[in-house]
Amino acid sequence: MAEPTKSDVLKTPVVPIDIKQHDVRPLVDAMAEMAFQARNLGRAARIYDAMLTDKDCSVIVCMAGSLCSAGLRDVFIDLIEHRMADAIVSTGANIVDQDFFEALGFRHWRGDVRADDDQLRRLAIDRIYDTYIDEDELRICDETMAKIADEMLAAGGPRAVSSREFIREMGAWLERERPGARSVVTAAYRAGVPIFVPAFSDCSAGFGLVHHQVHHPEGFMALDSAADFRELTQLKLAAGPTGLLMVGGGVPKNFAQDVVVAAEVLGHDVEMHRYAIQITVADERDGALSGSTLREANSWGKVKLGEEQMVYAEATVALPLLAGYAYHKGAWRARAEKRYGALFAAEAAKR
Repeated sequence: MAEPTKSDVLKTPVVPIDIKQHDVRPLVDAMAEMAFQARNLGRAARIYDAMLTDKDCSVIVCMAGSLCSAGLRDVFIDLIEHRMADAIVSTGANIVDQDFFEALGFRHWRGDVRADDDQLRRLAIDRIYDTYIDEDELRICDETMAKIADEMLAAGGPRAVSSREFIREMGAWLERERPGARSVVTAAYRAGVPIFVPAFSDCSAGFGLVHHQVHHPEGFMALDSAADFRELTQLKLAAGPTGLLMVGGGVPKNFAQDVVVAAEVLGHDVEMHRYAIQITVADERDGALSGSTLREANSWGKVKLGEEQMVYAEATVALPLLAGYAYHKGAWRARAEKRYGALFAAEAAKR
């Protein structure tokens, strides 16, 4: 039997869910009267609605795991466009390999967990569980990251920047080169929502930056992870009361929680995160951060107790229900744009 071609395999795209089309409030309210994770999800949805109702609260959304590739990309875009997220902390894969990748015109494809992975490798197809990505298209994404770094170098000379600054330049590049593209990066760029990726080199951006630095040995762009930490701490100080909506765990979870401690180390008396939700399938029993409870975070002085909730559920099932509930409750309509990106524009103007 002849081996299939790439076009034979990449046939059916993953279709993002649109939370605006499904009023899940009655379902989530009914689930809240049940037990186990149904009740936890119902309580978490009400806490998220409380964050949005609290006019003093700024919402930090954390993204870890393969979320945008799995069909949740439009959920995060809607959170930004409807003033339900004021800052984002993410893994690089979600922002670059998945969101920016699709903004370039590429897609993620429905696959099969039982696929012949050696055959996929020969076809230059990468697999994320039951989802496929064209490796040749990912290389174009890598090259585009190098191109953006080259443009930043030409405009301002060699320097180290925060991931937030680099991602803002990604948004500016998309606005210029792909006008009208719908993506997390462009939505955040337009709304002044800063995106932080503390482990930025751990994705296609890393490959692009390696290429950029090798080809500019005399002086190049670099990432300053301490600047990420400083900037998000600066945002916490400006924001005051904050709430966390964490999808997955890992670096984004720890980074967003740690800014409370960082502010205290700098001599500021700040409020712990007033609200906190985590959707995760990680287990707390191994002592790792991804599964550590929000009550445990209270012992570190990071999360206030009372309005916190762990939801032990897979994100593609839980997030549309939680976000859809808050969207249709409509508290976002009365929220003002925070536009925290302007904090850093003002700082840059002073330099």
